[in-house]
Amino acid sequence: MSLMKASRFMSMILRHKPDAIGISLDEHGWADVEELIKGVSKKYPFDRNILEEIVRTDDKQRYSFNEDKTLIRANQGHSIPVDVELEIVDPPEFLWHGTGEKYTESIERIGLVPKSRLYVHLSVDAEMAINVGKRHGKPVVYRVRSGEMSEQGYVFYRSKNGIWLTKAVPIEFLEKLR
Repeated sequence: MSLMKASRFMSMILRHKPDAIGISLDEHGWADVEELIKGVSKKYPFDRNILEEIVRTDDKQRYSFNEDKTLIRANQGHSIPVDVELEIVDPPEFLWHGTGEKYTESIERIGLVPKSRLYVHLSVDAEMAINVGKRHGKPVVYRVRSGEMSEQGYVFYRSKNGIWLTKAVPIEFLEKLR
């Protein structure tokens, strides 16, 4: 059994389609661990040990358990409306956004928009943004004048795994780096 396939399936469930295995998320994105295990195990060999291994080894720290590990949620990236209780945080002067070259025309026309997600995802440095961009083809990186945006009233959040989130980035705050 590929841990990666089970992990991807779990990510899809917790971020986009909990109903695919007949579970629901509460308003903060939490799913019952036992229900998740039962649902995922219908498609992949899956138990608590595998779940904990996925959470522990996930390089992007996509998931969080509650204190007694009875509930789990994805930290960000949802396409369904949930409030993962993000804290509003003043951003650094600059953040970065990595994407594929095929998206630059749209970005340079309308800025960064969340598309199917709830937020635009931003990186803390250009290197991280390049790695994100590589997942979408030839990478392109935009520097975001996040400090200036914040001064003008735009709200920023930082997820538990260090990804910065905001509702949108207008084109006047973007500078294409590569």
